[in-house]
Amino acid sequence: MNPVNRDNDEAVRAAGSPLVHDFGLLIKAATRLEQRIDTALRQECEVSHTMFEVLIRLCRKPDEAVSQRELADDLTLTSSGITRLIDRMEGAGLVRRAPAPGDRRSVLVESTDHGRTVFLRAAAVHARVVERYFVAPVPPDDYGRLTSSLSEIHDALRDA
Repeated sequence: MNPVNRDNDEAVRAAGSPLVHDFGLLIKAATRLEQRIDTALRQECEVSHTMFEVLIRLCRKPDEAVSQRELADDLTLTSSGITRLIDRMEGAGLVRRAPAPGDRRSVLVESTDHGRTVFLRAAAVHARVVERYFVAPVPPDDYGRLTSSLSEIHDALRDA
């Protein structure tokens, strides 16, 4: 057999492997779900999905300001990426920055009253989209296994 044909055959097998297929389904589903969430949040609440994720973290612990560095790490954003995002959110009145006591290089971020109001509206929109496209299509008996498996994957990646 010609080496080129052999390479083509091997490439076809590799591209059609169950692992490639299954991982592709995960990526496509996650990407499409994120796009649906982002579109709904922008249309109905005038915030992006990433802004909503920041507000989740800030509203989860309302008595604790969170550093920009922690937000960047948690959202897997670069330092400049989180700075630009917080700039936009601050300009929209969703968050405010405060200097970190004892650390002049660190900046803390906290939600404003307006940010919490927007978050509550956005949480309802988010829940509606997630219920429709993430929860409803999965049989109830499988949903717990799905979320447990996703948690195990997350933990494996976090600990690696």
